[in-house]
Amino acid sequence: MDIKSYLEQKRQNVDRFLDSVVPGENAPPATLHKAMRYSLFAGGKRVRPILAIAAFEATGCPSPAAPSILPFASALELIHTYSLIHDDLPAMDNDDYRRGKPTNHKVFGEAMAILAGDALLTMAFDLVSRPELVDGLDPRAQVRVIQELAAGSGDVGMVGGQVTDIEAEGKDIDLSTLEGVHRWKTGKLIRASVRIGAIVGDAGIAQLDALTGYAEDIGLAFQIADDVLNVVGSREELGKDANTDASRGKKTYPTFFGVDGARKLAEERAASALLHLKDFDAKADPLRGLALYITSRKN
Repeated sequence: MDIKSYLEQKRQNVDRFLDSVVPGENAPPATLHKAMRYSLFAGGKRVRPILAIAAFEATGCPSPAAPSILPFASALELIHTYSLIHDDLPAMDNDDYRRGKPTNHKVFGEAMAILAGDALLTMAFDLVSRPELVDGLDPRAQVRVIQELAAGSGDVGMVGGQVTDIEAEGKDIDLSTLEGVHRWKTGKLIRASVRIGAIVGDAGIAQLDALTGYAEDIGLAFQIADDVLNVVGSREELGKDANTDASRGKKTYPTFFGVDGARKLAEERAASALLHLKDFDAKADPLRGLALYITSRKN
């Protein structure tokens, strides 16, 4: 399949939905909404929501009775964008650029950037709990989705991984610790993305288990690829400064394996992810394409 066309089509679908539910720039409080929209519509690839959509489709949905996956998928992008705004803050990674534009706090100030992130995180849970947006979803499945969203983004997920990442700076950590950082900081929200798509698609136990294995492998592959790009990418390609990991004293996969070795490891994880999809039909081809895209992307 043409994965680039698929990604672009789904990205547009997510962007249209987000534009319809996020208040306009002039809606009060206007400065907050401008800051939220500034980062949300700065040109993200929408990988996490697209993973949710692809997992939803892989289960055999959409059926006529199935709820729309877009509110759930879009909630994941709200959380991802909030995390980027907060990651870029001076107290965290202190970055000046994100997606080729000045970071949120450089434009709106630190206080407003923090509040914009807070609002995006809160809005994510609003989206997945609005009755008019989740019509057709079993309430028990809705609770499972909310729990996946919380676990993937909170203290036992992305935020917990960020804590471990900060604490590892400048330390001589081993490979096991590095993998743990990546599985939490990046992998847990990617895992939640795929599982949420599967749950909304009414996946059976075997399907959900297989898709979870797929997600765990591509989550690690995604972060290994990020580590490589941080070394070999340019600011123009990345949309932010390169070589920031080394400047902060962070150990990464290229530290342990070199650039070529890390690339090979990412490809192995992607290949392992594909094995989890062996019992799925062509409806899972977007997931297959995404696994390969993740390791070959330039940003």
